[in-house]
Amino acid sequence: MRALVVVGLLAVVALVFVVVAMVRDTQSKAGTAKGCPKGWPLADVALHEPKDVKINVYNATDEPGRAGGVADDFRNRKFQVKKVGNASKGVEGVAVLRYGPKGVGGAHLLRAYFLNNAETQFDINRKDDTVDVVLGNGFQQLATTTEVNQSLGDLGSPEAPRGTCPAPDEKN
Repeated sequence: MRALVVVGLLAVVALVFVVVAMVRDTQSKAGTAKGCPKGWPLADVALHEPKDVKINVYNATDEPGRAGGVADDFRNRKFQVKKVGNASKGVEGVAVLRYGPKGVGGAHLLRAYFLNNAETQFDINRKDDTVDVVLGNGFQQLATTTEVNQSLGDLGSPEAPRGTCPAPDEKN
């Protein structure tokens, strides 16, 4: 009889601990836009798989046809290449990544493919989730899988740009 009382008491205590832990859980609110000023756009700060990232590839180099070859490289890496074309010359660096609030996570991933040597240009008014990749004269080749993984480790997690709030994680 005494053993049943002890087991029953332990079960009640365990149940209380579980209920308290669930009530105080802060992870369920992670990534929400709570406290976001009214009118600020939500930034998609999730790190996406290449198959979920839409890109446009533009050539701003002196080498004709460069965008087509790089677009093929991105397709081989499972990115969704939407447009390929030319941009105005004058990009001296490796590349420029242009994106809006819905493209933050995609641009973060793309930075790793340029070993964090691409200039980023965030446009808070852009409505689509596509990232423009503008190749500059300093571009030589995309990073290998190992280099991308190392670069992602160095970059850390995507962050919401100034003037935006992180969008809630839809997987929770």
